[in-house]
Amino acid sequence: MTIKVKQLGVVAFEEAFIAMREFNASRLATTDDEVWLLQHPPVYTLGLSANRQHLLNTGSIPVVETDRGGQVTYHGPGQLVVYILVDLERRPYAIKRFVQLIEQAVIDYLQSLDISADRKQGAPGVYVDGRKLAALGVRVKKGGTYHGLAINVDMDLTPYSGINPCGYAGLQCTQLSEFVPTIDVNSVSRDFPVYLLKHLDVTAKAMSDVA
Repeated sequence: MTIKVKQLGVVAFEEAFIAMREFNASRLATTDDEVWLLQHPPVYTLGLSANRQHLLNTGSIPVVETDRGGQVTYHGPGQLVVYILVDLERRPYAIKRFVQLIEQAVIDYLQSLDISADRKQGAPGVYVDGRKLAALGVRVKKGGTYHGLAINVDMDLTPYSGINPCGYAGLQCTQLSEFVPTIDVNSVSRDFPVYLLKHLDVTAKAMSDVA
C-alpha cells in the first residue's frame, strides 16, 4: 500500500478540488494512495453542512462550496494544505479512526517542536491552548478519501475574523510561527509527511499501539 507524496506548490483551490475528485473517480484497486502538499491563494471554503450565517465579513476573498465534511474555513498563503487520497478499503481502519490518525500525526509532529497540542471532542482538528492550529475535513466516496488537513504555519490570520471558523463563534486560531518563529511552509512540508505516513501505514496488528 504505497503512499506517494507530491509537493505541488501554490495551486488554486478550484483546480485542486477538481483534480481530487477526478483522481478518486478514476482510481483502481491497484492505484497507489497519494498525499498532496500545497498552498492556496486566499479562499473561504464551505463544507456540505455549512451554514452561511458563519460567513461574517468575507470582503473580496472568494467563497467556494465543496463536498467535504464540516463548516467554513479559510485557506491562504503560509498555510500547508495536505490532501490525503487513500483507499480505505485497503486499510485496517474506517473513517473515524482515519481522522484520529491524522490528528495524532499532527499532535506528534507538534510535540517534536516542543508544542503541546490536543483534540477537542466533537470538533475535528488540532488545538493549542484552546486555539485551532490545524483544521480537518474529509470526504469518502466509493471507499476513497479526499480533502484532508490544513496546518497554519506562518500566515496572515486576519481573514479568520471574517468567519466563525469551523462554525464556532469566537473560536481563536493560531499558527506554528507563534511558537517557532523561524518555521516556514517548506520545512513543515518536508518534515510533517514522515509523521503522517507513519500513522496512515499502521497495520491491523499494531492498531492498539497507536495513541
